[in-house]
Amino acid sequence: MATSETDPNPIYGNLENLDIEKKIGKGQFSEVYRAKNKVTNEHVALKKIQLHVMKDKKAREDCLKEIDLLRQLDHENVIKYYSSFIIEKDLYIVLELADAGDLSRLLRQFKKNHRLLPERTIWKYFVQICRALAYMHSRRIMHRDIKPANVFITKQGIAKLGDLGLGRFFSSQTYNAHSVVGTPYYMSPERMNGDGYNFKSDIWSIGCLLYEMAALQSPFFGEKMNLFALIKKIERCEYPPIPSDIYSQQMRLLISNCICNDASKRMDADQVVMIAEKMNSHFLNKQK
Repeated sequence: MATSETDPNPIYGNLENLDIEKKIGKGQFSEVYRAKNKVTNEHVALKKIQLHVMKDKKAREDCLKEIDLLRQLDHENVIKYYSSFIIEKDLYIVLELADAGDLSRLLRQFKKNHRLLPERTIWKYFVQICRALAYMHSRRIMHRDIKPANVFITKQGIAKLGDLGLGRFFSSQTYNAHSVVGTPYYMSPERMNGDGYNFKSDIWSIGCLLYEMAALQSPFFGEKMNLFALIKKIERCEYPPIPSDIYSQQMRLLISNCICNDASKRMDADQVVMIAEKMNSHFLNKQK
């Protein structure tokens, strides 16, 4: 078994130190397992990525370079990176485990019970996601794959942004190779059209995320809609409004400032976090 360490870490960078317990997630090219570190006795997430499936050599190399960036991130609302290593043709990444699942699971539970999330709950989680994104952008790192499945929640109610940076490589391959699998509901129009994109593309995605927390479905979701129809819908910014009798005008305004087809008119991460902080404080004060 050939092992190559991209980040030599004697405690985490070794498969022999990990007891793999169960599979907790699956992507197009990856699987995620819950594992226990035998040295520290803590639970971690072990992500296994099939590098050989990525045909583009440069994409594989960029993926490994991006891991180097992830090592530098240290924020309460960002999933912590511990180590990574390659065994044969698979890349293993050891990450912090958020023990209450992801945001998509929470939204599914509410949808199943025919209930909407209270606005105070939305701001409680959303402000944490915004803090993480503003932090990443301040480090000149784009996320590129913001969606409910990449927001993780702990039992203490802390939201953490995960799958950082790597999303660019995997979601772009999914998009190119499979028009139905991994339909890009959260991609900005400039990214869908293959134009140059920047940090404002993440802002579009976070606007879609906020919308989904209120409406319990993507703004551009449509039954049996093909990719061409989806792209046109996204280009025109066509989406039904969130319920005005339940959610504030500030929320509706923030959504429209993020889901805007002119990237230059979208807010930046600092502006979004400022509004989210204000709204979260407002609802916290109402509870007192």
